Amino acid sequence: MKAIRLICASALCLAYAAALWADAPKKNWTAPAQRIRAQALSDEIMSKHPELISVTFHGVPPGLEKVYTMFAGSFPERIGNPDDPDDVDIIEKGITIVDPRWHRTKDTVKKFVMMVPLRDAAGENVGGLVLAYKVPSPVARSETEFFAAASALRDELKPRIASHADLFKPAN
Repeated sequence: MKAIRLICASALCLAYAAALWADAPKKNWTAPAQRIRAQALSDEIMSKHPELISVTFHGVPPGLEKVYTMFAGSFPERIGNPDDPDDVDIIEKGITIVDPRWHRTKDTVKKFVMMVPLRDAAGENVGGLVLAYKVPSPVARSETEFFAAASALRDELKPRIASHADLFKPAN
């Protein structure tokens, strides 16, 4: 009887692991072995902004075309995951998405997500920046305030990004 329970428990564990593995998105890019500048910026943002849950950088890595991916961020295991259509919209169209994350059934963590175009020192769009704020937040209460906070954070990065390629250079 114990052997049957052990076999059943093992089978359930294997089935669960297989289901998790099957749901994992296939990577469309592999980060270089060395830490890149965008990752250094991500780490710095997270250390200076305790109001954030996460920050991620999105775009097309140098040498590729139409391969939209998360190339840096506070979830290292997600680097190289293909971008969602809304990520591509902020990159391609230069739009901002204000997402209060109301009534999410699969994402139960309370947060306010801002998706803004990432700009270089010349003001050119070089990717997308996704910022997830804690709710309640010490920096904002309304959609307008979250928009202002995210825009200010993005604009602080602008003079530090020489170009799109600069984001992928080795970090110092």
